[in-house]
Amino acid sequence: MLNWIDGRPEELLSIKDRGLAYGDGLFETVAVTAGAPVLLERHLSRLAQSCARMKIPLDQHLLRTELLAFCAALGEGVAKLIITRGDGLRGYAPPATALPRRILQGFATPAYAPENAGQGVRLFACATPLAEQPLLAGMKHLNRLEQVLARAEWDDPSYAEGLMRDVSGRVVEAVYSNIFMIKNGQLLTPNLSRCGVAGVMRAELLDQAARLSIPCAVTDISLSELLGADEVFVCNSVYGVWPVLELLDSRWLAGPMTRKLQTIARDLLDS
Repeated sequence: MLNWIDGRPEELLSIKDRGLAYGDGLFETVAVTAGAPVLLERHLSRLAQSCARMKIPLDQHLLRTELLAFCAALGEGVAKLIITRGDGLRGYAPPATALPRRILQGFATPAYAPENAGQGVRLFACATPLAEQPLLAGMKHLNRLEQVLARAEWDDPSYAEGLMRDVSGRVVEAVYSNIFMIKNGQLLTPNLSRCGVAGVMRAELLDQAARLSIPCAVTDISLSELLGADEVFVCNSVYGVWPVLELLDSRWLAGPMTRKLQTIARDLLDS
């Protein structure tokens, strides 16, 4: 496994790091193909916006240069980029002058079952709710305890993903994916202004659908609305698009709009 810290091959992390102590940081999970990061601009844009919201200073030129060099060294696989606020003393108050830490980890491409993309997946209905916190909504911050608890709810390998809702029962996302539904020819995805991660593949598919003149909306979605959809799929920046075949008592086929967007996502990841 390839590991860099602050631009150098390294595996030892300071125990004073605020990412370790408080989850005070952000991360991106980037697919790497032929030595190049996929959806680079979307990843860097989301990270820059999130760092600005968290008031973590970010040298964007240095980060871009470093990430490109790391991906070239990795060749194929997945690069996990972590930005923390850096070292700090005991206590929640951030240091007056932050020295952010850049951590890069390289992994092999996950060996997902081919039938996930080919046939589709079953979703487990997780009981763990996502708390509503608009100040953190949309960001891929380091506190993933809700997802850890949700993923611990099932060990049946026939479920490839789990559905997560907020404390009011609204559909938000899957454990490590975003979710879309199609109803009467319209592409719908949950509003993430209260909680959830605004994924880069989600953003890309919304833009691609708009270019194809597919009606799209970002809106609140109830569980009953999702269960009454014509098509459902999940997506992320590593595997692309998986059709959803089953959730609770509802069953779907991998429909034409899902397949169209799946092809677009696959072409992006393979390019």
